Amino acid sequence: MLDRQTLIRPARIDDDERVWPLAREFATSFRSERAAFDAAWPQLVGAPHTLLLVAETPEGEIVGYLLGNSHLTFLANGRVAWVEELMVDGQARRSGVGRHLMEHAEQWARSIGAAYLALASRQAGPFYLALDYEDSAVFYKKTLS
Repeated sequence: MLDRQTLIRPARIDDDERVWPLAREFATSFRSERAAFDAAWPQLVGAPHTLLLVAETPEGEIVGYLLGNSHLTFLANGRVAWVEELMVDGQARRSGVGRHLMEHAEQWARSIGAAYLALASRQAGPFYLALDYEDSAVFYKKTLS
């Protein structure tokens, strides 16, 4: 169960050193590069149409983060929201951190009038199904390098 003292909050500029190890572990299709993370971090913190949350313990340890974005579509007659990345430290998994990060993302998506919140996941399907997400599409990508 999530420690009642674990705080889900918006990321701050000075969280970068504590989020980087999680972001590095998240990547499966790409090798995360610190320079790219350092360039992106200040652009994402507080960016319009972006949600960047951290889960922080009372001891100041960041044990999870969520990165989401929203954009307008014709398909949904307006705004939709996407969770791009959700990562929880291995030792904090099954404690409710991921669920609480997703609940905050859902609240954010509702607050901006998004028609839906979606994500792609290769390994965590059962987790999202348990949160009442439905498997609704196949995800395709083409690496451009």
